[in-house]
Amino acid sequence: MNSVSDPFLHHPELRDKISDPLKSFFRDFNALEVFKQWPELHWAIERLHSDDYRQASRRNALAEHDAGDLWIFAYGSLMWDPALVFADVRRARVSDHARRFILKETLGGRGTREAPGLMAALDKGHGCDGLIYKISSERVEAETENLWRREMIAPGYIPQFVDAQIDDTSVRALTFVADYEADTIQPDLHRDEQIECLVSGEGVLGTSMEYLENIVAQFSALGIIDEECLALLQDAKAATFQRL
Repeated sequence: MNSVSDPFLHHPELRDKISDPLKSFFRDFNALEVFKQWPELHWAIERLHSDDYRQASRRNALAEHDAGDLWIFAYGSLMWDPALVFADVRRARVSDHARRFILKETLGGRGTREAPGLMAALDKGHGCDGLIYKISSERVEAETENLWRREMIAPGYIPQFVDAQIDDTSVRALTFVADYEADTIQPDLHRDEQIECLVSGEGVLGTSMEYLENIVAQFSALGIIDEECLALLQDAKAATFQRL
């Protein structure tokens, strides 16, 4: 983050709430090497996207991006651990999409086959608040390669450009939306199943409950009230208490 300009200029309240990208678990992330460290996850290696697939996906997506700085819209874990060297971070809103907790995670990140976890995906909907990062033009190649190794680890998301609103300005931003062809995306997931996944899901990245708590914490710092996230967290904590 050693830059002449301050990437937290517009949101100094986030300075200690976004992880140093150079120290992130996801910096220079290599899924195959990580999975090899946990024998119980070896079954999932065959489900990972190949490097060739990721590179083709990245090239196809970036074909829509003109030379210059790149905006990346974050609605989940990228909000607190982007693992991206960014020039600016801003609060933003995507009006025609919604954050939906419909990704059932079993690959060992925040859940397993025995106890699936729950994560968010961006889907069509009434609107989604989040953060948006600006990647300087000279860093687009390196940072998007790192981003693809993380977000496109396995089926679940599709890279897509969307219109994001920053105050009174609209920008085109890259993000990752729900891939309905992936079996991890379950749009009809019942509330009881969501709660069960939040309560029991845990993996090498932590628990699914912590994932949701981190989203709510970032919103709190920004003064955003997301009723769905708050209600889901309240229900999950109530279910945890009942099991004590």
